[in-house]
Amino acid sequence: MVTSHRRFTGVFKRSNDSVRLIITTIMGMVFGYFIGISFPSVSLAKISFPSSIISSLDVAFNDDHQRLSGRSFPENLGSIPLTPKIYVPTNPRGAESLPPGIVVAESDFYLRRLWGEPSEDLRNKPKYLVTFTVGLDQKNNIDACVKKFSEDFQILLFHYDGRTSEWDQFEWSKRAVHISIRKQTKWWYAKRFLHPDVVAAYDYIFIWDEDLGVEHFNAEKYIQLVKKHGLEISQPGLEPNNGLTWQMTKRRGDREVHNFVEIMAPVFSREAWRCVWHLIQNDLVHGWGLDFALRRCVEPAHEKIGVVDSQWIVHQVIPSLGSQGSSENGKAPWEGVRVRCRNEWTMFQDRLANADKAYYAQNGKTRV
Repeated sequence: MVTSHRRFTGVFKRSNDSVRLIITTIMGMVFGYFIGISFPSVSLAKISFPSSIISSLDVAFNDDHQRLSGRSFPENLGSIPLTPKIYVPTNPRGAESLPPGIVVAESDFYLRRLWGEPSEDLRNKPKYLVTFTVGLDQKNNIDACVKKFSEDFQILLFHYDGRTSEWDQFEWSKRAVHISIRKQTKWWYAKRFLHPDVVAAYDYIFIWDEDLGVEHFNAEKYIQLVKKHGLEISQPGLEPNNGLTWQMTKRRGDREVHNFVEIMAPVFSREAWRCVWHLIQNDLVHGWGLDFALRRCVEPAHEKIGVVDSQWIVHQVIPSLGSQGSSENGKAPWEGVRVRCRNEWTMFQDRLANADKAYYAQNGKTRV
């Protein structure tokens, strides 16, 4: 009987201890709650922690919740704001985590100062971009060409001979943009430095050779005619009695405009260039065959591609780029360049035909 009584007493005592523990815990929680609401709220941003603790802290928002991340905060947590994590799928690729208001998706070749207010940098913003791929031997001809363009035209020189400082003898050269990589062609440069988002500030982009005579050319009048006829891809007419030219691009004296454009002196609208840039192949640098594919970038092509006959230039036929080639198997450098041009023509036409075939086969369509 004694043993039973002791067992009962022990069980009862343990039960009382458990009840007291539960009651004490509940009372502590209630007391803590009332103490908490009796004081103003304290922001973590106003609390300074020791650096040894702060270095291990990092907070970021994910939706409406806080979570740990991989960066460390400075000593004073209030010195930087907690940044919300943003995702905007309509932003440009790679910028989806940025707020749209800070995204700058396009650029230009406007020259900026290293001092002063940014808003005061530009006296004027050129509306058109003119590029020449040049060697120093043609400096006088390029000087004559550049002087045909007003301050509305930004000048960009691609130097294939690596000589840039000598151009400083021309006052306009100090305002031009110079890009120098040896032994490259204008289409190599165009693919790498004239991305549509980089030249988006310009209404028209001129991509010209260095051996063009411009005595009968007026840039402002040319732009007026291009706009008048709604040309998205154009070029000046070529003097029929000078130099080597396509029959299709020779100037016709009885009209302002006729159809076709080749790769010697093309001019592209901003919209047309966005398509043409994608058409340029990385390894086909001479551009042979490109002119026959330009019609794919505008619609209707017969209305939006044209030669401006009343503004014409002269092809001087100076084979300067050919001398940049390499002599192989006893052949002159220009011979190797010419063979490369012809090979590119074939490769480009084959690629275009194969791309067409694959697309229409995949989509079950017939090409029209």
